Amino acid sequence: MHIIVVGAGEVGSYVAERLSREGHDVAVVDNTRARIRWIDEHLDVLTVLGSGTHPSTLVEAGLGRAELVVAVTSDDEVNLVTCMLAKQAGVPRAVARVEAPQLRSKDARMLLEAVGADLVIDPDEETAEEILELIENPGASEIAEMAGGEIIVIGARLPPEAPLVGKTLLEVAQEHEPEWEFLFGAISRGGQTIIPRGNHTLEANDLLRVVCKRRAKRQLAELLGIERHAPRRVMLLGGGRTAELVARRLADRGAGVVIIERNPERAQELAERLAKAMVIQGEITDADLLAEEDIGSHDAVIALTGEDEANVLACLFAKAEGAHETIAVVHRLSLLPLLARAGVDVALSPRTASANAVLRFVRGGVAAVATFLEGEAEVLEFEVREGSPADGAMVAELRLPKDVLVGAIVRDGKAQIGRGRSTLRDRDHVIVFAMPHAVDEVRRVFG
Repeated sequence: MHIIVVGAGEVGSYVAERLSREGHDVAVVDNTRARIRWIDEHLDVLTVLGSGTHPSTLVEAGLGRAELVVAVTSDDEVNLVTCMLAKQAGVPRAVARVEAPQLRSKDARMLLEAVGADLVIDPDEETAEEILELIENPGASEIAEMAGGEIIVIGARLPPEAPLVGKTLLEVAQEHEPEWEFLFGAISRGGQTIIPRGNHTLEANDLLRVVCKRRAKRQLAELLGIERHAPRRVMLLGGGRTAELVARRLADRGAGVVIIERNPERAQELAERLAKAMVIQGEITDADLLAEEDIGSHDAVIALTGEDEANVLACLFAKAEGAHETIAVVHRLSLLPLLARAGVDVALSPRTASANAVLRFVRGGVAAVATFLEGEAEVLEFEVREGSPADGAMVAELRLPKDVLVGAIVRDGKAQIGRGRSTLRDRDHVIVFAMPHAVDEVRRVFG
């Protein structure tokens, strides 16, 4: 499939990388020479310097043979015009990043229909949702709900004192017979990610992705050594749109929220909009200010400015002062290996949630997709189609690639963990761990 990605920023570069890795023919368009140079150096894609609003630029990127255009620049108007040009040229599907609430409201529905945007994504909204999920599940570094919430995928780094350290996956499975409540789907260690088998031994600091039934979430948290109480006092460092979305929802839930924002005008605007939150004007790297506001007494401290260094430093200071949980929004993935060692509990990026929405849209028949900042493994939700190779077959009979693991099956709203003897039938929802190169084969099996 030929796909044009307009916008080579954080979201666009990640989407292009994921799509290219799966074997799609990808072209990236951006009007910033430095970004195009970076894409040329790091990704195996076609690059075009120019604006997505110029027909000639899109033609150079292969508009005539494109099956999908993904417009994810930071300018809503550019994204909408790009989608309109793509549709006028006969491109079947178009995705637009739109952040302005006025353009996402009911009043703007006719505009979105007129420009032909088949899918509208909002990285700020999706990042806010991810933060809220993490706050509700302290100790986890990643959370993804599948099959209408019946299945949860939890990512967490295994602490040295966790009960699972030193055990093989077979030993863990035998301890929880006859009916498993969870299954280890992917393990990252030393920069390598694998889909594990029963003889794999768990080690301290392994980054685990585990699929579990919703009812087993507390039990799994205890085994992972991450059980904690949901925070009641939260400090947000940076007052951008994501922070405003998070603060409003936390305050509505009854949590105490403090926001520190550098810009005086923005701080005043937030104070007027968020009556239930305390807004303080100041620098998030001002140690005296943070100490004065008793940052260490907060259950969770979340740094979400656009400056990675400031976010990381503020989280490290918060941790040193005694804050229970720290979350840093980062934009440069090269920082990820350093954060856990330095003591930052969770790192997240706006790119993953947006990419998940695009990947789900690209892969027809996939109900949900979860990708992760660290490691290549993906979690996908398929619906078994009638007459497909999976319909009526046992999991062990499917001959799936070795980099694929059936994690869970949901039938008529009831979840079960996948076993070799599990029999599938049409309309089952199946949660699968897979490496990107195996996705096409998995899609074929489930129809």
